Amino acid sequence: MSKKIWVTVIALGLIAVIVGYSYVTVSNGPIEPLGRLSFVKIANPDMYPGHPHANLLGVYALQRNSKCAMVLHFAGSSNYRSFPELVNDTASHQTGNVYIIEVAFIDTQGGGSKSMSQIDLLDSLKVALYGVPDGRYKYMSDGTIYNTYDEMMAHVNQLAQQHNQTGPIPTVWHGTVRTDNPLMDPGCGFPLYFQIMTKTYGIVPAYVYTAYGLMQVFIYSPYWKYELAHATELQTLYNEGALNLDKSNVASNVDKYYQNLSKQETISQENLTNYD
Repeated sequence: MSKKIWVTVIALGLIAVIVGYSYVTVSNGPIEPLGRLSFVKIANPDMYPGHPHANLLGVYALQRNSKCAMVLHFAGSSNYRSFPELVNDTASHQTGNVYIIEVAFIDTQGGGSKSMSQIDLLDSLKVALYGVPDGRYKYMSDGTIYNTYDEMMAHVNQLAQQHNQTGPIPTVWHGTVRTDNPLMDPGCGFPLYFQIMTKTYGIVPAYVYTAYGLMQVFIYSPYWKYELAHATELQTLYNEGALNLDKSNVASNVDKYYQNLSKQETISQENLTNYD
């Protein structure tokens, strides 16, 4: 057998071991990684009851008999209020309620994931090699800022328990991109997804499932072709405010969502309409 064949066999064997180890590790864990949810923002706010991306995430959860699902963002002016989603899966003709848990991260060293031009490549390489340093991120969920990862995850687990979650929580990063090429930019929430994978399963499974997560949107989302074909148009409409939710003409469950949000927190009107 030639040297090239030996090298190929060894490389394939090593890949098989890494992928197999990652699969076994993740299959027994508390988080089910489902990768990137979408490419561009199709409504503002990014998530609310009845939003197509919220329903899509709910479909993913319903297909897995999960009561909850989690979506990850890069923190902006939203307060990332979690909410119940009435899911209608037209493919399987199933309906059900799924509780959508929203979590965003705040990078204390800057807003590098807002656009490709702001990304520090050396810093990103260090994060990829060693994971996110403890204390670098803060987190926002349900109007509260959590200073540590453990505090944030305690909140997530408490919500899951309150809504009768059993088994792993299906988890995505939102993946939307405001200005850049969505095929080049992994989008909103990507670094937090990588951190959760690293903290939960270790750096090697984090590599495997984050890489696979970049492809999952092509496999599962019914919107990906439309979003990519109309990415520039949708980004322009979003950034100009043309996709803002008109709260004077919304379904009752959306209206209740915002009414409850306003009662439970002191926030400005801008926070109800601005993007994350």
